[in-house]
Amino acid sequence: MKRLLLTLCIAGTFMSGYAQNEEAIKYAGTINKDDLYGHLSILASDALEGRETGKRGQKMAAAYIRAYFQELGLTAPVETKGGKSHFQEFNLEKNAPGDTYLKIGDEKKTNGEGTLYWGGMNSNGEQTIEAVFVGEGDTATFKSMDVKGKAVVMNVKGGFQLFRQKRNYADEQGAALVLMVNTDNQKDFDELIVNWKGFFMGASMGFASEEPQTSGGLFFISPENAATILKSSKDKMNKALDEYKSGKTTALKKIKSGKFTYKTERKKEIVSTENVLGFLEGTDKKEEIVVITAHYDHLGKTGDEINNGADDDGSGTSSVLEIAEAFVKAKDAGDGPRRSVLFMTVTGEEKGLLGSEYYSDNPVFPLANTVVDLNIDMIGRIDPEHEDKPNYVYLVGSDRLSTELHEISEKVNETFTKFDLDYTYNDESHPDRIYYRSDHWNFAKNNVPIIFYFNGTHADYHKPTDTIEKIEFELMTKRAQLVFHTAWVIANRDQRIIADKIQDAKVESK
Repeated sequence: MKRLLLTLCIAGTFMSGYAQNEEAIKYAGTINKDDLYGHLSILASDALEGRETGKRGQKMAAAYIRAYFQELGLTAPVETKGGKSHFQEFNLEKNAPGDTYLKIGDEKKTNGEGTLYWGGMNSNGEQTIEAVFVGEGDTATFKSMDVKGKAVVMNVKGGFQLFRQKRNYADEQGAALVLMVNTDNQKDFDELIVNWKGFFMGASMGFASEEPQTSGGLFFISPENAATILKSSKDKMNKALDEYKSGKTTALKKIKSGKFTYKTERKKEIVSTENVLGFLEGTDKKEEIVVITAHYDHLGKTGDEINNGADDDGSGTSSVLEIAEAFVKAKDAGDGPRRSVLFMTVTGEEKGLLGSEYYSDNPVFPLANTVVDLNIDMIGRIDPEHEDKPNYVYLVGSDRLSTELHEISEKVNETFTKFDLDYTYNDESHPDRIYYRSDHWNFAKNNVPIIFYFNGTHADYHKPTDTIEKIEFELMTKRAQLVFHTAWVIANRDQRIIADKIQDAKVESK
């Protein structure tokens, strides 16, 4: 009954707000493919060198976004010693890879070729260490094993946030190093290296800490190499894991420990970067904030090749600029939103959601006053699953924290854009765990309702071939209009949306 009343209330709002709907359609129409192309042709150009966090191209992108916010008349909301700014500046610590490798038997697996390293530790030369198999690295497994000072071999499928959570949990239990198996065979692992090499070899970043580095970090390895280290076989390890998951708690101990040698070398430097914020003040409900985000950084260069990041996330950044313009035009015409809207392009997403994490830890506007985050990350392409039915967009997270937000989102789409809304990645059991992999997560973990708009991955994801000529601008325009319409309804409705579910700030380790 409660859900029925909510649905009827939302439907009634749309029916009674016909004039407001006409206004929304008018301003959504100012979001057009020509303007989107204009923004993206700059953001994804070779001149910006792939917009790597802290590099010249990222600074150029930030300057372009700030200039556009200024042109629109959006308020600079960040307090600085020199006055108000559109830039929320902060420092990161960059750890560039040096001489890093594994020795497995008689073979040396160098970083970026036979293995990939994620961490910031200098091992001070070669170290030989014992390795133990911990399956998927859940709580019960760690409680049943002594891992102090050892390397733990994990078999985990998922995204970077999950890998980081697993690594951090292993650190807490005293493990010296993590070996992560996240592919099914050597061939898939070789492809993973090709796809991820630019991310890891470019350097890792994190927030500078006065505390000494204690984590040895994480090596991604193939299942065959894991089996060699543990003097076992891939099939035996998979069988032990399956038995453990079926309830045989001692199954993992069938895989004996082994030893290997490794070396890690990292070169550290401090890097300055900035989120770019533009603020549009609301009317009678101006203390409540609707946030619209996208990340404007990308991978930079791989050798001499530029990763332009047209879809990831030039498409989202360009869309935020166009959505901002639509809201400004509405306000200039006397149709300004009742709630305030914060347009924020964040840095450091490709380095671990760092810009949005910094904002959530240092919010310019209280998170308690933040109504929603609508996050856009890759909306310019069609993934292989939808080649024959391109009128779609993936939505993630709309129902995770707020039943009401999900109902509004569905009704907005039904009324204005009529997409096939695909919730595949919203499934909590989906191995890609997209909910934790873009900037909305840093709002969601603080119980701010979110929606993540996404077109899915494609063959050009994280490659130099993610270029502007492959963008589907008409589809991208319509997706940006969906975000605008959703923000418009949330910003103008009488009641603030309710977060009726609680999000655990930690990704479950089990």
